[in-house]
Amino acid sequence: MNERANENSWIPLIVVACASFIIVLDSLFMNVSISRIVVDLNADVSTIQMIVSFCTLITAALILFSTKLQDIVGKKKLFFIGAALFGIGIFTAVISSSVIMFFVGWSAIKGVAAALMLPAIVSIISGIYSGRKRTIALATLGIMSGLADILAPLLGGVITTYFSWRYAFAFELIFILFILVMQNKIPDFKPTESKNDLDIIGTIISSIGLVLLVLGILTLTKDVNTSIGEIILGLIVLAIFIWFELKRKRSGKVPLLDVELFRDKNLRIGTSIKLLYNIVISGTFFVMVLFFQSVLQLNPFDTGVASLPFTLALLIFSVSTPKLIGKLNHKKLLAIGCIISIVGCLILSYQFKLNISMFDLIPGLFLLGSGIGFMLALGSDVALFDIPAESQNNASGIISTGETLGSSMGTAIIGIVLILGVMGGISTAIDTYAPDYSGDEQFHQEVYDYFQKLDTIDGQDSIVVNTADIIIQSAMASVMVALAIVLGVILILTMRINDKNVKKQ
Repeated sequence: MNERANENSWIPLIVVACASFIIVLDSLFMNVSISRIVVDLNADVSTIQMIVSFCTLITAALILFSTKLQDIVGKKKLFFIGAALFGIGIFTAVISSSVIMFFVGWSAIKGVAAALMLPAIVSIISGIYSGRKRTIALATLGIMSGLADILAPLLGGVITTYFSWRYAFAFELIFILFILVMQNKIPDFKPTESKNDLDIIGTIISSIGLVLLVLGILTLTKDVNTSIGEIILGLIVLAIFIWFELKRKRSGKVPLLDVELFRDKNLRIGTSIKLLYNIVISGTFFVMVLFFQSVLQLNPFDTGVASLPFTLALLIFSVSTPKLIGKLNHKKLLAIGCIISIVGCLILSYQFKLNISMFDLIPGLFLLGSGIGFMLALGSDVALFDIPAESQNNASGIISTGETLGSSMGTAIIGIVLILGVMGGISTAIDTYAPDYSGDEQFHQEVYDYFQKLDTIDGQDSIVVNTADIIIQSAMASVMVALAIVLGVILILTMRINDKNVKKQ
């Protein structure tokens, strides 16, 4: 094949990295724009949040199917079909005159497009570049995601505040046009299978399992019992899928996903690391936005500015980490990143208070972002260490699925931790300032309801202020400790990376 002939050119990387950039940018633009979309389309917040959830569900359900389509259609062709659909979906959203039209464009069409593009992004990079260049290329994808994390709140906040949310989404079409114009710069990858090899039953089973799993994750903060049931059922269906795929392969048929790839230790570890650090990233953004806007009363643009210590550190260290390969191996660099981020979480665990300014949070946020930058740069590379060329497409699907699950899980899991932290803070606050009501569950619930609706504590009496301060400290400390625990799990996984394979790179 002639794919490696392009290894000396970084143009294919630039084209593919633009896709990684706009996928992240788009989801963050949505977070900034929700309130304006609600007003413009005469909707409500829960409807728009449902649209966001459906987009995630559609993407998750189709990722494994998309992975197999790379082998049948060709990864380049599938990537550009996805890019074109992404543009159509965004354009439909931009001109939407109703919630239904917005759902069709942003959720349905764009959700399918993201599913087609995500696995192809990784597999195109791994198909063109090898060794140190692959490390740099995969790290660049992380860098582009980090750049989107920085620009989305700032750019989206300005455009949405002073112009319209429609212009914010329309901005993405510039990148889509660039990707489509530059398609000849990506080498052709010949299909390795025919449409007769497509595993329809496996596609249906995996889609059902992933939808149930992600749906359960997304609704964890609303109905815990139902959500846990959906998650368990989803895991059972996915276990059936694995059994079916093993049976299909042993019978001589082509499986939708070669689950025997999971025997590769570094693929399991790399995918797990990507899943977990995406939990940390999405969870961190969730609590930062909540604290900056609800407690410090910052607008979307100022929230983006306040988040810069985290996002800039993430970007700086994801850029610089690949340059350290050779001096230190992947295991050591990832371990260093985990430790730095854990220190950042521990510092932040006692800093979130009513009277704190965003400047006081800079050291902790910078350390947290710095450590994640190491992971962002190296996670995919670790997962692909031992994967042969013919299995790169399957591996990219596994990695993309882990990444999607992590992003879905972050907000839901951290949301639950936040609620538990609030409840614990209420108990402490009542015991301190209203001990006569310590055992009164109704009073506890009233305080909880009041705290949820509290927009600002300015002008409130000292007892209310002190109570709110304790609740905020408890909730945010719980979140930071939970994030530190997740990072601790990543550190343990890092210790199990196969060093021998790392040194071969």
